[in-house]
Amino acid sequence: MLFPSLTFLLFFVGVFGFYWAALPARRSWRNAFLLVASYVFYAWWDWRFLGLIIFSSFVDYAVGLGLGVARGGLARRLLFALSLVVNLGLLGAFKYFDFFSRSLAQGFSQMGISADPLLLNWVLPVGISFYTFQTLSYSIDVFRGHMRPTRDPIAFFAFVAFFPQLVAGPIERAQNLLPQFERERVAFEPAAAVDGLRMILWGLFLKALVADNLAHHVDEIFAAPSTQQGSVLALGAVYFGFQIYGDFAGYSLIARGTSRLLGFDLMVNFQVPYFSRDIGEFWRRWHISLSTWFRDYVYIPLGGNREGKWLALRNVMIVFLLSGLWHGANWTFIFWGALHGLAFVPLFFLGIHRRTDGGIAPGQMLPALPDLPGIAMTFLVVTIGWIFFRAQNLTHAREYILAMLDPSLLSLPSSQRGGVAWIALLLVLDWIHRNDDVPIRWPRFPRSLRWAGYLALCALVYYRGHFGEQEFIYFQF
Repeated sequence: MLFPSLTFLLFFVGVFGFYWAALPARRSWRNAFLLVASYVFYAWWDWRFLGLIIFSSFVDYAVGLGLGVARGGLARRLLFALSLVVNLGLLGAFKYFDFFSRSLAQGFSQMGISADPLLLNWVLPVGISFYTFQTLSYSIDVFRGHMRPTRDPIAFFAFVAFFPQLVAGPIERAQNLLPQFERERVAFEPAAAVDGLRMILWGLFLKALVADNLAHHVDEIFAAPSTQQGSVLALGAVYFGFQIYGDFAGYSLIARGTSRLLGFDLMVNFQVPYFSRDIGEFWRRWHISLSTWFRDYVYIPLGGNREGKWLALRNVMIVFLLSGLWHGANWTFIFWGALHGLAFVPLFFLGIHRRTDGGIAPGQMLPALPDLPGIAMTFLVVTIGWIFFRAQNLTHAREYILAMLDPSLLSLPSSQRGGVAWIALLLVLDWIHRNDDVPIRWPRFPRSLRWAGYLALCALVYYRGHFGEQEFIYFQF
């Protein structure tokens, strides 16, 4: 991991204390300190890759300045092309070059032509997919005229490298996060800090308690699917669905809470996705920063739905395939994206559009009966997709699904009831705060009950959580 848990805690306490207590209350000082702290945080993993993020930041900062003074259309297009080539070129070289080289060699081999793949064998820099998309959002928005280029290099470099969300998001837009670095942050806000602590506590619950307790089951089940009962394999897929949810949503909440303690607001990245009633709604609730990025910077520029349904459908499939490829250089991720795209096709042609204001109507203690089939079907499709996401390759995924379809599929081994209990607890708590931007705020409960709940969660995380044993899954993307 980037930091062992205790080391990270000490690192953050030091950053937080120095930031508010020792630094002058000036934007320039605080931005410079956050930039240094972010670079230390990233260099702790591997200092050699720190140069990549600095270089990417420098290119987009310079491109922004150039776009601010360029008057000719050709000059602006060339500057924008430079940003695309540098950022996507670095991402492609480190993440995708070996994958496409191997795939090309395998394609030639199937045609009877012997070819050795040219491999770079480079280590994938942690978080490169996240900060590349984040800095690209700045260049694109400046090129489109949606925002003015910044002339504050410290603020811009700190925006790109902001340590709470640097390695696994949310993928922040320059229009949202960069202005927060450009304004003065004078006073410490206790109410915002308390909300930040709530986010961190709920994030630790999701990661250390739910995700990491399920991780042991998932690793064991996926390691040898041919030796497991069908019901265990089905539970393994469900377990992974909640593991990756707890892992990624937990990180996003810890990032948001940490940022809130420092006076920053990051976007919501998850909104109870497993209560979604169709795939379209699921993607408006899952990894929201990525899905909206592809919507605004790929789907709409391709034409969106302005040029007829068939071209719009093409655009939808491109976005889903790119989303799969963004997650990793493996055919399993591309197939996962294609599966979600195909599940979206019926909704697309039927013109079904779900509201995104919190899903099931506020105040309902249970989903309405007409919602249940949609929720169940969506969860089934998503869970099947997780098998491909978790599998080592397509053959592994196929073997897993075939082994799952045996008569034992409908039984529940007693050895797996502990994992089911963690999932049930998560769903209940998720449902309670399904309409809240800040989880576990519980405003309707008396203060004594709220504190009892917080202390109970702290105790549960401390005594039953796992710390430092499992990396965050999205560090590899």
